[in-house]
Amino acid sequence: MKKLRNHALVATAFLFTGASAMAASEMPQAAKQMDHSMGTSSTKVAKNPAMDHGSMDMQMQGGPAPSDARDPHAYSGGFTLQSGPYAMNGYQRLRLADEKSFGSVLFDSLEAVRSDGKTSGSYDILGRFGRDYNKFVLKAEGEVASGKLQEARTEALWSHAVATFWDAQLGLRHDSGIGPNRSWLAMGIQGLAPYWFEVDAAAYVGSGGRTALRLSADYELLLTQRLIVQPRIEANFYGKSDVARDIGKGLSDVPPGIRVRYEFTRQFAPYVGVEWANRFGQTADLARAAGEQTRNTRYVAGVRFWF
Repeated sequence: MKKLRNHALVATAFLFTGASAMAASEMPQAAKQMDHSMGTSSTKVAKNPAMDHGSMDMQMQGGPAPSDARDPHAYSGGFTLQSGPYAMNGYQRLRLADEKSFGSVLFDSLEAVRSDGKTSGSYDILGRFGRDYNKFVLKAEGEVASGKLQEARTEALWSHAVATFWDAQLGLRHDSGIGPNRSWLAMGIQGLAPYWFEVDAAAYVGSGGRTALRLSADYELLLTQRLIVQPRIEANFYGKSDVARDIGKGLSDVPPGIRVRYEFTRQFAPYVGVEWANRFGQTADLARAAGEQTRNTRYVAGVRFWF
């Protein structure tokens, strides 16, 4: 054992001595090569094809991308392009909200009216169908008493967005009920005014030189998220008298009112309210001549819903 240990020590010393000698002999040569390469580094870089920019990019990128690689500009999820910059294989192209048509019907009021010991009914309906910028609008408003339609106004309009929250409207208006029917060309604007007032203004031109102007505005005051107070006012003007329909020239009527509704859901809300019907000018004169009141209070109860 002692002899084996001595032989191992001798072999180790020999290997260490040989390695040191080799390192000492190679150091000057390595230093020369380093110094020579430093002196001529620009020449070697220019001549080395691996350091060329194009070759370097290819080496860093790992070569050209495969034909089925995901487009880096496409949406995530591993989709591959089918055709065009935004088409995705197996999926429909992206559609924005104003590329689809939507429809809704709002019964703004469907109510029973109590006035002077008599009960009648009234309705106010707004229908829309189309896109954000262009849509078809149907407005219908009227009163029914004793099973007969007393008066009604129906408008069919093309509505076009002209500004944020504002639509310009063009179409036809038709008046029916007691008395002769009247047709008008309608032009107006409807939208949301500052401080959240809903505004609807329209001008009308009819046969025989008849003209009319209607203005209405309402506001929704939220007492809670479900309990809402809604004051509303409307004014009607006529350019000439229409005795057959009990309408006088000038300011005809202004029926302000207020309603309080409770929204069980956004789509269904019963309400109660009160209105003050006022007639003015020549319209009031025609009402007095027919034995009717020019001012009266009307109590209403109904439901507001949409779908």
